[in-house]
Amino acid sequence: MPDRPDLSALRIDERARRGPRRGRGRALIAIAIAVVLLAGAAYAYLRERTPEVQTAVVRADKGERQALLNASGYVTPRRRATVAAKITARVNEMLADEGMRVEAGQVLARLDDSDAKVRLAAAVADRDAMAATLGDLRVNLGNAERELKRQDELFKRGLIAEQQVDTARTTVDSFRARIALVREQVVASDAKIKMAQQDIDNCIVRAPFDGIVVSKDAQRGEMVSPISAGGGFTRTGIATLVDMSSLEIEVDVNESYIARVREGQPLTAVLDAYPDWRIPAKVRTVIPTADRQKATVKVRATFEKLDPRILPDMGVKVTFLGDAPTKAAAASRVLIPKTAIRDDGGKPIVFVYRDGRIERRAVGLGEARATDQEITAGLADGEQVVVGGAKELRDGQRVAVKK
Repeated sequence: MPDRPDLSALRIDERARRGPRRGRGRALIAIAIAVVLLAGAAYAYLRERTPEVQTAVVRADKGERQALLNASGYVTPRRRATVAAKITARVNEMLADEGMRVEAGQVLARLDDSDAKVRLAAAVADRDAMAATLGDLRVNLGNAERELKRQDELFKRGLIAEQQVDTARTTVDSFRARIALVREQVVASDAKIKMAQQDIDNCIVRAPFDGIVVSKDAQRGEMVSPISAGGGFTRTGIATLVDMSSLEIEVDVNESYIARVREGQPLTAVLDAYPDWRIPAKVRTVIPTADRQKATVKVRATFEKLDPRILPDMGVKVTFLGDAPTKAAAASRVLIPKTAIRDDGGKPIVFVYRDGRIERRAVGLGEARATDQEITAGLADGEQVVVGGAKELRDGQRVAVKK
C-alpha cells in the first residue's frame, strides 16, 4: 500500500492572500474618482449652459402727459351682429365656422328650400294657365268684333232689329272685360312667383358686412326661426359676426370723476393679456346717461391703430391723460419695464445684456408710471435689459435672447 502524501506542511502565502483585496480597493478608488470627475463635468456643463432671456430696450424719458384718471373695461366692437334667417326652416348646409373671415354677401348657411320651390312651381303654373286663358279670350274677342261689324251693317240696311246689334256689342264688351280681368290675374300670378322666388332666396343666409365669425350658433339639421318657438328646439341665430375694424374700448367711469373726461382726450390702454404693451387711444364719446345702480357713466374710446392681438371682450385698463406733458425729463432719466427690476438684498438691480453676456448693475429708481419704471441712474438710452426668462442669473453669465 503506497504512502499517503503529508498535507500538513502545506501553507498559503500571506501576500497572495492579501493580493485580491488590495486590487478591489484600487478599483473602488478608481470608480469614486470617475464619479467625482463626472459630477464635476456635469456641474460645469449645467453652470455654463446658456439660458434664454427676454430683453427690452431702455427708452429715454421724454416727459409724459399727466395721468388724470384710471378706469377698467372691455374691448367691444361697434358693429356686431347675430345673423339670423328671415324664415323658419331646417339648416341643410352650414358654411360658417369660428374664426372664418367673411365678406359682405358671402353665404353663411343654406336652408331647406323644397317647400318654397313647390310654391314657386305652383305660381308659375297658375300664371301659365292664365296666359293660356288670355289667348283664348283674345281669339273670341276677335270673332265677336267681326260679328258686331256684320250685325251693324245689316242693321243699317234695315235687315235686322237693333236688339241684335246690342247683343253683339255686349258680347264684345264682355270679352274685353274678361281679357282685362285675366291680365290682372296674370299680374297677380307674377307677384306670387316673385314671392315664391323671394322665399327661395331667403333660404340662403348671407353676411351683412365684412368681418370675422366669432360664434357658430346653428348646426346642420337644426331648425332656425326669426322668432323663438320655445322649448329650446329652434335656433334664432345662424352665426355671430364681428367687424374687427370697429373695435373700441368701453369703460365705466365713476360719475364723480366724469368731469375729467371729454371727447378727443388722449389715453393709454393696457390689455390684461399683454400687460407690458401700452396702446395709445382717444375718447370717442361720453354716453349721455348714467347708471343709477353703479353710479357710473359709460365712455367709449377708439384705438389710434388696430392690431391683430386686440380681440373682442378682452379686459383692458385705461389711463386718461391731461393735455400738456409733465415737467421736462432730466437727460439722465430713462424708462424700463417694471419686470426688469430685481431685488438684491433690498437694493434694486437690473441685468444689462451686451454681446451675448449679462452685466449686473445697480440702478436708482424714480417714480412708477403704469407698467414702466423711471430710472434716475445706472442706465443709458438704447441699452437692453433682461425682463424675463431665467430667474437665476449671475454677473458675466452667457445668455441667449429668446426670439
